Amino acid sequence: MPPSYNVYEDRCPARQVLDRLADKWALLILARIQNEPVRFNQLRRDIKGISQKVLSQTLKKLERDGLLSRSVYATVPVTVEYVLTDLGQSLVQTVNTFAHWAEQHMDAVLLSQAKYDACAVSNTATALNNSI
Repeated sequence: MPPSYNVYEDRCPARQVLDRLADKWALLILARIQNEPVRFNQLRRDIKGISQKVLSQTLKKLERDGLLSRSVYATVPVTVEYVLTDLGQSLVQTVNTFAHWAEQHMDAVLLSQAKYDACAVSNTATALNNSI
């Protein structure tokens, strides 16, 4: 019988997977690779704002976790492609759901943030006035 994991336990190894998937770059990489093999530089062009170092580190972690595979082709220059594994494919729908939710609810989130920030500023000003 396989071991059972409980992510609410402090030493559960599944927390490492959650930590990896909570990373915005990992989610964007998985979403981008889902339909076809993608080369490193194409990922870098498609995912705006990611540095070469962070992309490389994240790809290595995702490969180690078994979510994608890396293929090296003996061309000049060397060609490297990344593709989702079956395990990575099993996660794609969840990744897409997260991305879709973020896109669909961004206006509501921005409004909530603005209200919160305005309230925080007001409370700070009141506290300063009361301390004088």
